[in-house]
Amino acid sequence: MSHSTVTELPDAVVAGLTAGTLAPYLGPGLLSLCEGVVPPADALALAGVLTTKVSVPGKIRNRLTAAAQFIENFKHRKSLVKAMDEAFALSAEPSPLHRWLATLPSPLVVDCWYDDTLRLALAQVGRTGWTEVQGLSQSEHFGTWTGGYDASGTPSPDPVEAPLLYYKPWGGRAPASNYLVSDSDFVEVLTEIDIQTPIPAQVQQRRATLGFVFLGCRFNDQLPRAFARQILKRSGGPHYAVMADEPTRMEARFLDELGITRIALPLAEVAAKLVAAQPVAA
Repeated sequence: MSHSTVTELPDAVVAGLTAGTLAPYLGPGLLSLCEGVVPPADALALAGVLTTKVSVPGKIRNRLTAAAQFIENFKHRKSLVKAMDEAFALSAEPSPLHRWLATLPSPLVVDCWYDDTLRLALAQVGRTGWTEVQGLSQSEHFGTWTGGYDASGTPSPDPVEAPLLYYKPWGGRAPASNYLVSDSDFVEVLTEIDIQTPIPAQVQQRRATLGFVFLGCRFNDQLPRAFARQILKRSGGPHYAVMADEPTRMEARFLDELGITRIALPLAEVAAKLVAAQPVAA
């Protein structure tokens, strides 16, 4: 299987998103669309924020998961959670694309970063009837892979009936400071992810008829590749990724492996075209 590259936004992407047959898969790059001050918008920036609060050896200072592991080992898990909370304490103002995405009829949205921007957008557009599922750290919730929450942030153990399932596999600051961020956090999940144990049953059910559109995602690290590969497993397709920059060798191989069509346009340009598309009723 190989990927193709297009230099125009395919009509099928707009049609699929507005019809709910394509699901948004969001990454930290989406924060680049927000005006004003935003929380850390990539792993390197987040590592920089964490290591200004806690002294970390120079050789791992720029490696997020290793720096987080050092803080967890030599301070305490609570110190790591506190540092993450502080890093994401400032909420970004949702962009027009965030608000547009919040109105879509897709039964599933995947969001692989720790900010609460889309959660705020869902509130801004008055969206109801959605449930959030977040990945949980085994160091804090041993034996339980995910936690569910309703729109108000109240724990909701069974989100299967919600029209929209908002899935944050790495956790997030809101509503309960759940984070997969240290080496051990990810090792625990990656040990089981091939057999799909950490992926909620509701996600597995809903993806079967869906394709995914990657927005603000890069795959130049094994962690985003590993999660995307397993979340897309047995999904309906087709899949697209907005990626203006030429992919790295590993990214190209990943796109080939999953048959993802690369949309070689700047995210801001795609965002403007999507927001200008037929509005969706919330």
